[in-house]
Amino acid sequence: MQEIQLKDLYDGFRDAKTIKAYKKIIEEDAKKLDRTINIMEVCGGHTHTIMKYGIPQLLPSNIKFIHGPGCPVCIMPKERIDHAYILSMQKDVILVTLGDMIKVPGSKGSLQDARSKGADVRFVYSPMDCLKIANENPNKKIIFFAIGFETTTPMTAALLNTVIKQNIKNILFHINHVTVPEVMSELIDSRDEHVDSYNHNIDAFLGPSHVSVISGSKIYEKFPKEYNTPVVVAGFEPVDVMQSISMIVKQFIENRCELEIEYKRLVSYDGNIKAQELINNYFEKVSLFKWRGLGNIKNSGLKLKKDYEDYDAEVIYKDILPIEEIEDHKLCICSDILRGMASPTDCTIFGTACKPNKPVGSCMVSSEGACAAYYKYGNLL
Repeated sequence: MQEIQLKDLYDGFRDAKTIKAYKKIIEEDAKKLDRTINIMEVCGGHTHTIMKYGIPQLLPSNIKFIHGPGCPVCIMPKERIDHAYILSMQKDVILVTLGDMIKVPGSKGSLQDARSKGADVRFVYSPMDCLKIANENPNKKIIFFAIGFETTTPMTAALLNTVIKQNIKNILFHINHVTVPEVMSELIDSRDEHVDSYNHNIDAFLGPSHVSVISGSKIYEKFPKEYNTPVVVAGFEPVDVMQSISMIVKQFIENRCELEIEYKRLVSYDGNIKAQELINNYFEKVSLFKWRGLGNIKNSGLKLKKDYEDYDAEVIYKDILPIEEIEDHKLCICSDILRGMASPTDCTIFGTACKPNKPVGSCMVSSEGACAAYYKYGNLL
């Protein structure tokens, strides 16, 4: 079997002729629809592609997008950012995290602000870089502030596995990994105590492909079965998105409701079993995890199992880490945007008080957030 190359994942999937061909197919099929279809792209990678390539302008008026949670950076609540900030300011601590966390604001400031005040904050592309930092700084505590959906969780588990096997004593973990299916259910059910009941507008989901590479498409089975909401696991290139939309439209005109995989070049039904076993070995669900802009969602976050509390920075530093919830800015409407009840341009502070270089709400925090995408590609609207 020939080994897959990186270019195989995108070669031909930005082809203008193919995109236009799918445009025609979707236009013809959409004429058979008896109502408007609202499709939520769960991941900000899809939002970025949709906006960058002007896909809404290619589609007929009866196919609309609802912009979902975006990315792990977008949904990280201020309380968790405050934890990172406080930990970074401790004596003999080096806080390590992924690079896109640098500008995310908490109530005390961002990690960039902490750095400017003398904190030793380092940004890495791989959690395994913590091993080198720990070796070079044996007298300091290296705290890895771990974030990510199912995509990055195996890397954190792999780091912990190595730390345990090599008996490394100066690496700790602050776990902020979250899982996708639970937030999808929340967006349909709206069970959060902070949000009044409402009639959701989600008719179908574009499932995130990178998450699905790890977890498999099986995690979305409940949506067609229990919610009568189809899911198509889609790649991130414009042809992937257009093909996935075409697949969703065909389900509606053929009166089907199914889980399908468009991104078959990497996603399977079962996913990466070894990665799942590694995750399950070290992590368990938390009863509640707060998503910025969405509130507390049951069983949507992970924590280290009790057997590994000696590596858990939240346990070790619990006396200095606040637990009080911090509300989002009153003028921010990210919650409504994420639930499909509003558009970024409906927000009174969009592009004025709230910009990518000084984000107020979750949708503007990361480049993959809906507001950030609208801000960057607004000239295409």
